[in-house]
Amino acid sequence: MTALTGKPRLNWRLVSVLLVGAGALVFIVANAHLIHVAFSSQPDCVDHLKTADKNGAYRAARPSC
Repeated sequence: MTALTGKPRLNWRLVSVLLVGAGALVFIVANAHLIHVAFSSQPDCVDHLKTADKNGAYRAARPSC
């Protein structure tokens, strides 16, 4: 408490550490979520061209199936 106002003084160092910690936690959780979604949403094998086509159709660079 300060002598003149009688109000408790806000500890800015503690507030800043808590804000940085909260921001780091949000960053880590968001990245973990992105990694989880990237590995859990692998698409199934789909039909694609097996040979090059002259009509502008594309084929997979490295087909997995």
